[in-house]
Amino acid sequence: MTFKDLQSVNAALGTMDIKGKNYVLVNERVKAFRQLYPEGTIETELVYDADGVATMKATVSIGDLVLATGYAQEKEASSYINKTSYIENCETSAVGRALGFLGIGIDTSIASAEEVDTAVKMQEGSQKISKKDAAIIVSVLEDEGIDCAKVWELYKVNAAMDLSELQLTNIKQNIRKLKERYGK
Repeated sequence: MTFKDLQSVNAALGTMDIKGKNYVLVNERVKAFRQLYPEGTIETELVYDADGVATMKATVSIGDLVLATGYAQEKEASSYINKTSYIENCETSAVGRALGFLGIGIDTSIASAEEVDTAVKMQEGSQKISKKDAAIIVSVLEDEGIDCAKVWELYKVNAAMDLSELQLTNIKQNIRKLKERYGK
């Protein structure tokens, strides 16, 4: 592959606009790789999976020659997709990063559209909850007989109003476990 070949392939890649900046989707990077390296391989390895966190490694090669590697990490239930597919999502991100390090789809960023979209959603999830949501979660916890003070301690907040959207979602998903652990 020549640099001119890489430029030509990159110019043809489809992008996705996220907050005013174009990012290349992983599937576009894979198609470009197949075009540039028809005999190339993309291998993935789950290097860590515990406590709802997965780390994946992707290796891009031609025969025994490793061209690039990329790592990604995803947390289970950190997004709608990750509730059921965090390992698959992690694998896709690792492949996108490895292909990015190879030079495919990096005119604006090594990060793929999927990675940036996830990061934006995570940042949005870090916003504090509304007063109404705070009152509702307190009511739900009390109705379930769960000690709110212990839940706030677990999530390292002083009160329901200090919870983030992501923490609120996590609490809702784990009411049963919280009741077993902190029920009165």
